[in-house]
This record gives sequence, C-alpha cells and structure tokens, in this order.
Amino acid sequence: MDGDPTIRILIADPNSLFRKAVRSVLEGETDLEVVGEGCYGAQAVREAEQTRPDVVLIDATLPNCDGARTTALITERVPGCRVLLLSEDKENGTLLEAMCAGASAYLTNGKPLSELIAAIRAVHRGETLVPPEMVGGLLAHLIRRRREIESSQKSIECLTSREKEVLLLLSEGANNAAIAQSLVISPQTARTHVQNLLAKLGMHSRLEAAAFVLQNGVHDDLALI
Repeated sequence: MDGDPTIRILIADPNSLFRKAVRSVLEGETDLEVVGEGCYGAQAVREAEQTRPDVVLIDATLPNCDGARTTALITERVPGCRVLLLSEDKENGTLLEAMCAGASAYLTNGKPLSELIAAIRAVHRGETLVPPEMVGGLLAHLIRRRREIESSQKSIECLTSREKEVLLLLSEGANNAAIAQSLVISPQTARTHVQNLLAKLGMHSRLEAAAFVLQNGVHDDLALI
C-alpha cells in the first residue's frame, strides 16, 4: 500500500480489550493510523471533533449515546468523516436506522479483521457497504416504507390549502392560538380547521396528526404549499 494516503481512524467501543486488539492490527498496516479512541458516545464525538479522522469505527451499543446517535453527531460535526458501524444486530430496522444516521458501512460482529480492514479502505474510497444477507430485507423495508409515504401524500390531497397550512403548524407544535396568530384568523376558525382536517384524515387527536406528518416525511411537502 506504499504511496497511498494514510487513513486516519478513530475507534469507539466500550470494550477496552477490543479497542486495543483492533488498534494493534490496524497500526500494522502501512496506510492506516489510529488517531484516537472512545469508550462511550459523547467521548467519541469529542475525539472526532479534535482529531478529525477519515473513518470512525463505532460499536452500536455505545453507552450514554448509542451508535446511531453518535454516528449522526459525528457526520454532522466532522464533514467528510465516514462511519463504519459494528453491530450484533441483523435486524433491518437497525440497519436502516444506522444508514439514516449517516453510516457508510454496517458490519455484523464476528467478521475477520481482514474484512474490517477491507471495509475501512472501501468506505474511505466512498463506497457504501451492507451485509449481503441483509440487502434483500433492507430493500423490502425501503419499498414498503416508500409505499407508506406515497399513501400518506395521497391522504393530504383531500385537504384544502388552509387545512394543509394548519396541519403543518400542528406538526410544529402550534396550538389553536398560535395557529390563529400565524394565519391571521380567529382561534375558533383555527379550531374548526383542526377538527375538519382530523375528520378527513380519520384521526382522533392533534398529536396523532402531528405524528402522521413527522413519521411519513410530508413536512417538506406541506411547507411548499
């Protein structure tokens, strides 16, 4: 690997023996350099901000700030840094959560260290890695989720423009008084709009309507109205 740029790595894992073992193996590679370690989420984020690594290895079960949340914070605060999440979980929901948080790779524990090294180099090149045995389930989950979002988008088509404005404000936590002030209408009119949109969507509470917007990714669609 002579002539290749050195890949700067941060290891975030609660197991000190694991960190030591992985560090020893990685530093035996001429193109890899371990620049820091962390044993819990907040520490890993601080280390990443200070050392600016190219790749961070994160255990999914980090204490006080789990792997997905730590991933999101690091990718937000250290632009260009890539995260490789290590987990025992083979559930597609966990995989999707990791990818949504910004992880570039998801490796299940128990893989040989040679595979870990190859994955580090791959994500540094800009590749995205997912365990082959989980790809089918992930695609099925994404397709199902996309259909749910499309269904929710069709649901709001029955609303008037004003009701869509009210629904957007509900998703942002506004009460009737705040809705009235924002739209320059009376509180009673705001209340009527809320009741009407709930009836059209088949919902029973303002909280249910707010959750509908946030969970189905239609906030931005409403904001463009």
